[in-house]
Amino acid sequence: MSENQKMGLTARIMIGMVLGVVLGLTLQAILGKNKEILIPLGLFDLPIKGFFVDGLFHIGGQIFIASLKMLVVPLVFISLVCGTCSLSDPKKLGRLGGKSIGLYLITAAIAITVAITLALLIAPGGGVEIPSSASFDAKQAPTLVQVIINMFPTNPIDAMANGNMLQIIVFALLFGIAMALSGDAGARLASVFEDLNTVVLKLLTLLMNVAPYGVFCLMAKLFTTIDMGLIAELGKYFMVVLAALLIHAFINYSILFKLLTGLSPIIFLKKMKDACMFAFSTSSSSATMPVTLETATKKLGAHNSVASFTIPLGATINMDGTAIMQGVATVFIAQVFGVDLTINDYLMVILTATLASVGTAGVPGVGLIMLAMVLNQVGLPVEGIALIIGVDRLLDMTRTAVNVTGDCMVTCAVAKSENEFDIDVFNDPDAAKELEETTSKAKA
Repeated sequence: MSENQKMGLTARIMIGMVLGVVLGLTLQAILGKNKEILIPLGLFDLPIKGFFVDGLFHIGGQIFIASLKMLVVPLVFISLVCGTCSLSDPKKLGRLGGKSIGLYLITAAIAITVAITLALLIAPGGGVEIPSSASFDAKQAPTLVQVIINMFPTNPIDAMANGNMLQIIVFALLFGIAMALSGDAGARLASVFEDLNTVVLKLLTLLMNVAPYGVFCLMAKLFTTIDMGLIAELGKYFMVVLAALLIHAFINYSILFKLLTGLSPIIFLKKMKDACMFAFSTSSSSATMPVTLETATKKLGAHNSVASFTIPLGATINMDGTAIMQGVATVFIAQVFGVDLTINDYLMVILTATLASVGTAGVPGVGLIMLAMVLNQVGLPVEGIALIIGVDRLLDMTRTAVNVTGDCMVTCAVAKSENEFDIDVFNDPDAAKELEETTSKAKA
């Protein structure tokens, strides 16, 4: 067996990530302010940025993300249908929905409260100059009523083609319930869906083989093009958001996990490594969803009947990381523009951001739309968003990892409360290696 096969998936992804960051920073230092540097090769000149950064790295990274996104719709639909049609108690769906949404809203409220408190203590907006060209065009957010109406698809095929996750979830739930009530016909179809689920999960396992290379390409391109100078200028804001994200991920989630499940948060966080690295490198909860679902079921022990519902729902409405950004950004923008917010204003920020996480679910650019809603609610200039857009890329990667951790925490809590949780799998350290071993065998 080769060294590459002996090395675990987590280690290989970490190596790919570190090498990508180092190479990206090196290329950025080489290029400097030059848009391009040519390497003479005799017959032709090889452009560093054009060939490597905008060529190989861009292609490799985008193929990797596209491969993960390719699995999202079939995996969510098939898993959710399998889980729903196996439910013996139809009332269970109502309980799952109530518990999941309730916990997601509670964690969002905690997240933004921590963010606002930390920002008020550190005051990241002190001494920041407003650029005269600051501008931002805020799109209109849909109302909660409109979001609820839009949850029900008029054309489920169109919903799947466009990746409308809320509509896919609703259709899968209705389809699964109909299968459960259809007797022998439903049972025959259920066996087909179980086989399809096995095949899709095998495809996911095969795609894990290219994960380290995909992560390398994504990191190399990002750190070649990212503006490190701008991050230094807004360093205080950057560090406050990062600190709030880490506090929420490691402290808040650990406390909630222990209180809700009685299990070890250390084991939980250890088994979240792969999913968090995928989330960090892709900056997309949706693209990471196949890995998140695999982590929740195969490593943490949540049954598929629960995880297939809570994970897609969480990827759509759980935005704790975004809520943290909104809390710090609100305080930051208020301080930059010299606006004094009252206690009532901050309470309104917490309420608005918490409810907006559901009200803007599935909307493109949801983070900035939610922030625009919050700023308008307390009378702050929406143009202030332009101040933070430049440093948001790295923070977006971190908050996606936080969101994914929250998805799995809520999944475990709901599964434990429904007696749909395998404690032996959770406590088994080898369960965390199952996906890696399967991947190595598939590659061999």
